[in-house]
Amino acid sequence: MAGPAFRAAAVRVRVPATSANLGPGYDSLGLALGLYDDVVVRVADSGLHIDIAGEGAETLPRDEDHLLVRSLRTAFDLLGGQPRGLEVVCANRIPHGRGLGSSSAAICAGIMAARAVTTGGEARLDDAAMLELATEIEGHPDNVAACLLGGFTLAWMDAGAARAVRMEPAPSVVPVVFVPAKPLLTETARGLLPRHVPHVDAAFNAGRSALLVEALTRRPDLLLPATEDRLHQEYRAPAMQESVELLNRLRADDVPAVVSGAGPTVLALPEGDGAAEKVARLAGEQWTANRLSLDAAGACVLPLNADGAARGAPQ
Repeated sequence: MAGPAFRAAAVRVRVPATSANLGPGYDSLGLALGLYDDVVVRVADSGLHIDIAGEGAETLPRDEDHLLVRSLRTAFDLLGGQPRGLEVVCANRIPHGRGLGSSSAAICAGIMAARAVTTGGEARLDDAAMLELATEIEGHPDNVAACLLGGFTLAWMDAGAARAVRMEPAPSVVPVVFVPAKPLLTETARGLLPRHVPHVDAAFNAGRSALLVEALTRRPDLLLPATEDRLHQEYRAPAMQESVELLNRLRADDVPAVVSGAGPTVLALPEGDGAAEKVARLAGEQWTANRLSLDAAGACVLPLNADGAARGAPQ
């Protein structure tokens, strides 16, 4: 059977940063943030050429080991076959190893780009299949669901299949991320978690997770209690003591704050631009504080200029 046909024109994909867990919603809740990686992919006659600018430009591989390329290849296999060659240009703005979903962004960008350059790709690989594939590569659905769908997402596994629903976060919430200079491997952070937790703590987090859905969509005034956690943040403190100290300091000042993903970034969720500005000034010099928007679109294909350069790239 003949393989798929590929479009000659390059495609540009934009993918958002994401924050998972959000306190109590371990491995299930995610939030898409207005910080983006852009990827341009073109099918070539032969070989693999990768250009990387921004985050990871000095450290990421420029060969088949690149996570984005591995995701492209896996998606092309599902779409029916590999192109003869690829040209990939990455403009990375999402910090790596900081708990802001950089790996999920690479995975989702690769899958979406493969679908976009394949003729009939959307029919061969629909949105549900993209979530399935991204979860298979990443290992858990929380970040990839938020990256693909945008907004505020709840993801779960059902008989081995990834599922997700998207919700609209309250527009008054202004995310502020506090990013430290040093990264933390997700594997290191996960390795600190106990195999078993007390039943009372599991029940506590179940209640707070349910409350967080209400708080982040309709009742931001409830975000402080809704972001309480007993399942993962304190267990990870030995690997990111400064993050947990900042988290506790923010919460003591009545600022809803959580460890973003596996850390070490801290995410605050104040209401309004004025409050966000004040919150951003609370961290010390060792932190880079950024006010971000809420991303509504999720991963998407965007236009190119006539010369193939990305147009309207987010800053």
